Amino acid sequence: MIANVHPTGVERFFGQEDIIVSKTDLKGLITYANDVFLHVAGYSEEEVLGKPHNMIRHPDMPRCVFKLLWDTISVGNEIFAYVKNMASNGDHYWVFAHVTPTFDASGRITNYHSNRRVPERSAVAQCESLYRVLKEEESKGSIEAATKILMNKLEQAGVSYGEFVFSL
Repeated sequence: MIANVHPTGVERFFGQEDIIVSKTDLKGLITYANDVFLHVAGYSEEEVLGKPHNMIRHPDMPRCVFKLLWDTISVGNEIFAYVKNMASNGDHYWVFAHVTPTFDASGRITNYHSNRRVPERSAVAQCESLYRVLKEEESKGSIEAATKILMNKLEQAGVSYGEFVFSL
């Protein structure tokens, strides 16, 4: 999140046919952002290239969701997630993200690629409720405790994180 930008509470939307695309290096620094990304997030290409992808992280997003995301992609697996992002002026927008590692010819991960689509509104409502609980736990100082809440929820439902996301 960019310093001195505060959430406005105003939601932005993008077209059903639009896909937000970005690529990062292994440290999460943006190496590519398409025009849809730039338009929705309210940045120029110069403002995002070389910057941490978390510059668009909304403060309502639990850190444990991003920990799960990074833990998943850093070992070579893809992940899907509902994410609330923040635009340059503090507006927010929800996405259904698909994040994948990119491999070189020898099988080493070289970078990460993310495609984001318009999310299902019913899933957004469920995520808002869950994310509130996770953020509350994190505010007590423990990302581990929030992660445990998320993992317990998945275990109780008898599903993987991917199955959970697609069930929303």
